[in-house]
Amino acid sequence: MYTDVHAHLWSDAYLDRLETYGRTDTGGQRGLGAGDGERELAERFARNDAAGIGCQILSVAPQVPHFADRNHAVSAARHANNLYATVTSQHPDRFAAFAALPMPHLDAALEELTRALDGLDMAGVTLTTDVLGRALTDPGFVPLFEELDRRGSVLYLHPSGQAAGSPLIADGRMRWMVGAPVEDTVAAMDLLLNGYPARFPRLRIVVSHLGGALPMLLPRADEHLRWEAPEVAEPPTSSARRLLYDTVAHGNVPAIRLAARALGADRLLLGTDFPYQSGDQLVRAVVSVRTALPPAEAEAALSRAATLFR
Repeated sequence: MYTDVHAHLWSDAYLDRLETYGRTDTGGQRGLGAGDGERELAERFARNDAAGIGCQILSVAPQVPHFADRNHAVSAARHANNLYATVTSQHPDRFAAFAALPMPHLDAALEELTRALDGLDMAGVTLTTDVLGRALTDPGFVPLFEELDRRGSVLYLHPSGQAAGSPLIADGRMRWMVGAPVEDTVAAMDLLLNGYPARFPRLRIVVSHLGGALPMLLPRADEHLRWEAPEVAEPPTSSARRLLYDTVAHGNVPAIRLAARALGADRLLLGTDFPYQSGDQLVRAVVSVRTALPPAEAEAALSRAATLFR
């Protein structure tokens, strides 16, 4: 039975709280089988069993508690982490969880990080690929990276769903089909160009969706450094292999093969994006890894998260 590093769970109470704080996009997470009710969990476990998935590492992204209002962010983050502490304690063999942080409020985020990792036994933390429009490499967030690195912890990155700040994507009805992998690509490349993988070597950073377009763009990035970022010492083709990537590819076997070649098969972790891939698609998420990679590499990718994060 395998461990799935990209899976979601939201209670109606949590989504309701976000709505009271001004979020207007919670409808896409409701009624999909990703709730915390007894019936939903039983159906979820049955689907996971059919796919060979024993454990899922949960994250609330993209419905993260990132709010300009500090009180709203803290309240929502504590609610999310308390919810996850409950479901993981009730189903310890089925679930682990990445903590949500009340960003962009650094002092509160560090306080909640301590509570979540030391008190609630979380597997790491999750952030979206931007924080209310601010890059993850914003200097104001450096202490968070320093603390995660000190702990040798895990940072799981998921698209924010903000169309990479582009009206062309948002207005073109491509927010998730195109915008999400663009957000993955931009966030990952920003980390590489700013030297974060080498600067924080004990921090394990996991990027969603095979890193977006990163596997295709790395050689181009290497050759463009001299024009756009000549101060970068380590070529992206090398620094990209310091990150980890989930295998959410919607059955795209050639994409998984390319990612294994460009990023390293040893950097891949099983991801399903449950509940957005469920039923036959959940099975496909496992089978596509087995189809794309040699048996030993496939088995390692499917099993890797269990040893890294639990």
